[in-house]
Order: sequence, then C-alpha cells, then structure tokens
Amino acid sequence: QVQLVESGGGLVQAGGSLRLSCAAAGRIFSINAAGWYRQAPGKQRELVAGIGSGGRINYADSVKGRFTISRDNAKNTVYLQMNSLKPEDTAVYYCNVVFVRAGNSWGQGTQVTVSS
Repeated sequence: QVQLVESGGGLVQAGGSLRLSCAAAGRIFSINAAGWYRQAPGKQRELVAGIGSGGRINYADSVKGRFTISRDNAKNTVYLQMNSLKPEDTAVYYCNVVFVRAGNSWGQGTQVTVSS
C-alpha cells in the first residue's frame, strides 16, 4: 500500500480559504483516480470531490462552486482548494487515491475547523 501524506488543514474563519494536499510517499506509482472525503463528529464519512482517470470531476452539492479538486501527476499529489468556507465544512478531511497497479490508499486525515 502506498503511503499518503496530507497537509494544509487548520483553523480558519468563515469565508476564508485553505488548500489541502495529499502526496504519495516512497515508491512512486501513477494516480488512476482520487477523491477527498470528510467526516464530521457523529456523521458518516462523505465524498466531497472526486477526479477520475479521464479527468472527470464531481463534487458534492454542498461544495459546488467553492471547492476545487486537482492533481499534479508529476508530483503524484492531489489538492483540494477550499474557498468561502463555512462552519458546516468543519470536519476531518481524508484523501483516497487509487494507483495504477498499486491499489487504493487513504491519507491519515487532516482537521479543518471553520469558525463563525
């Protein structure tokens, strides 16, 4: 399994922005598809944004127009740009990456807290 290292979480005021990064460590494999999920206390983990092998992107309705998922294949890194953050975006955010010939990996999670 490929190790993923997440970074970029933190505390921000409502209306602010954060950019999350998810980088593959160690031996490098090509990214097939990737997604960002989040889990708030007492709630199930939900898909926030996903990017497929052909570049097709989808977003949860709650983040459309505010969040942008992207990938840098040369750096084996996936990003989530989060703008116009709201208190309801507060959660632990996890990346999930499907690698070519290396299976599926999860990041360790990064806390995002949005204050009102």
